[in-house]
Amino acid sequence: MDSVLKEIYKKDRLIRYAYFLLGLLFMSVSFNVFILPNDIVYGVGGLGVIFNKTKGIDPSIVILIGSVLLLILSLFTLGWEKTRNSIVGSLLYPVFVKLTGPLSGYFDFGATEAIVTVICGSVMSGFGLGCVFKSGFTTGGTDILNQIFSKYFHVSIGKAMLFTDGIIVCIGLFVFGFQKFIYSIVNMYLIGFMTDKVILGISESKSFYIITEHETDVKKFIMNNLSHGVTVLDARGGYTGNVLKVIMCIIPTKEYFKAKEGIKAIDPNAFFLVTDAYEVSGEK
Repeated sequence: MDSVLKEIYKKDRLIRYAYFLLGLLFMSVSFNVFILPNDIVYGVGGLGVIFNKTKGIDPSIVILIGSVLLLILSLFTLGWEKTRNSIVGSLLYPVFVKLTGPLSGYFDFGATEAIVTVICGSVMSGFGLGCVFKSGFTTGGTDILNQIFSKYFHVSIGKAMLFTDGIIVCIGLFVFGFQKFIYSIVNMYLIGFMTDKVILGISESKSFYIITEHETDVKKFIMNNLSHGVTVLDARGGYTGNVLKVIMCIIPTKEYFKAKEGIKAIDPNAFFLVTDAYEVSGEK
């Protein structure tokens, strides 16, 4: 398995590095142009905002110190293998923040509503973070804390994220007030949303899993009327133990309504599950 990971990281190395540097650039520009001026608090960068506005300390210094301390903590708690992919991002991100700092003086948003600039900054940060993750790197920071909490307190990464980033956002509530707190919540959501979109892409297809007493009719409808292939899976009811057939098919999103209504018309009692299919490859 280690050899598989090594092959993945060797593949398209230049493209991965380009994605990584592009992601850091977008994140740092967003931080200096949108996040810092609006007192938005999130992650280690949020601590940089707090210390900058209350103590006048350069946020890049705060981010660097916080990142180094978290790397040391990661080394002792998670080990070298978990830590090494965070080292480069943790050290380069504050450097990018420092280098792009003067850019804030070239942007004047005038009477633009603060929430608009926050949304722009969040989307830009999410895009950058998605590029970093897609390249196989991370920027460390609270991601390390999330992994530590997940390992030692046996909670999911999502719950750990709510706790660690939630504490920093709540500190921002007491420092900057309720309005900026709401902006920070919006920022957190949009960053997560955009990161997923960059990594996974936009879903152009839907996966249908259908259990019906009219298996033949449903298959004919999908294959003949919608012109899509189907796969029939063997299943067994967990409670009854009855043998079931599950029809699986991939339908373009634009045909979702026709597929759903057609299945319901054939069998009003059909049970079906629909999920996003972000990538479809290979042949059946």
